[in-house]
Amino acid sequence: MTDLQKRSLLKLAALSAVAAAALVGCGKKEEAAPAPAAAPVAAAPAKPEPLKIAFAYIGPVGDGGYTFSHDNGRKAIEAAYGDKVVTTFVEKVPESADAERVIRDLAAQGNKMIFGTTFGYMETMVKVAADTKDVKFEHATGYKTADNLRTYDSRTYEGAYLAGVVAGKMSKSGTLGVVGSVPIPEVVRNINSFTLGAQSVNPKITTKVVWVNEWFNPPKETEAATALINGGADILFQNTDSSAVLQTAEKMGKRAFGWDSDMTAYGPKAHLASAVINWGPYYVKSVGEALEGKWTGGTSSWWGVKEGAIDLVSIAADVPEETKKRVDEVKAGLKDGSFAIWKGPIMDNTGKELVAKDVVADDKFLGGLKTYVKGVEGKVPGSN
Repeated sequence: MTDLQKRSLLKLAALSAVAAAALVGCGKKEEAAPAPAAAPVAAAPAKPEPLKIAFAYIGPVGDGGYTFSHDNGRKAIEAAYGDKVVTTFVEKVPESADAERVIRDLAAQGNKMIFGTTFGYMETMVKVAADTKDVKFEHATGYKTADNLRTYDSRTYEGAYLAGVVAGKMSKSGTLGVVGSVPIPEVVRNINSFTLGAQSVNPKITTKVVWVNEWFNPPKETEAATALINGGADILFQNTDSSAVLQTAEKMGKRAFGWDSDMTAYGPKAHLASAVINWGPYYVKSVGEALEGKWTGGTSSWWGVKEGAIDLVSIAADVPEETKKRVDEVKAGLKDGSFAIWKGPIMDNTGKELVAKDVVADDKFLGGLKTYVKGVEGKVPGSN
């Protein structure tokens, strides 16, 4: 076989191999393994419904005092919990049958937490709570509780005492005046504490009281303040809810205090200081307990300077530094427990001993106080 023939045979063999490979390539391709099925996407948990919370107010939110301070507390709840809560309020709810109608209606609207903010709602809230077991009720300044009803209060008498320290130093006549709202222990306790604070710096201080028998009635408050000034009082204090007392002092050239909130703007020349309530810390804590399922009824809370609920603010520039220092000392003592306002000996205005020497009055005593201390003129309406 010639070289040419050998090369031809080799070429033919190579072509045959290429052809065979091509035939194999035309066969069925191996299929790729199927991709694993995607895991099902879990449904997002349903967002819990916001807690509906309602407030019943004795006065208007614009009273500049008591109701205004409660409404600031309501706003603190919203700021703390955002879309976890929905809050509403009804203002100017009288302490009468109307209160029951309003509070029942708030429960019927789906509110699961209801705050009643004045003493006169107590019996109503006890009644409605008994009929509406799935609602949490909170009552300010009362003393009756139930499984789904608890009470809360602020130690306003601490702010009253602090104001008294300032009043005792600043009074030139030695006569103070108080516009009283409703003659219940809470208010009597504030009048007495104000007087004790004043007497701590001026033992000769006396206090006159005019009652208006309402929490919020600016015309009556104005009349009472005017009567006190005409009767010789040069510094006024109040346990009413508007700024009328301070405004009257401003017009008549006397001095006075703000109550429940900082009232400086209502009478800047007359204003000595404001004894304020901050309801925010308690409201935020209480609602937090409800949201976490930790809320329990049948209890009572009474918060003061120690818990950040009570303070004396915006003390006037002309108050002596030594007096401001004394106010700070009392605040510090109330915070750490080293100072007690109601520590004996304390006498009533008939000469009877109320608190024995070195004895500190307990909360039960303070909660039932129905008589004036030495230096307060007159008699508590309705007392024996």
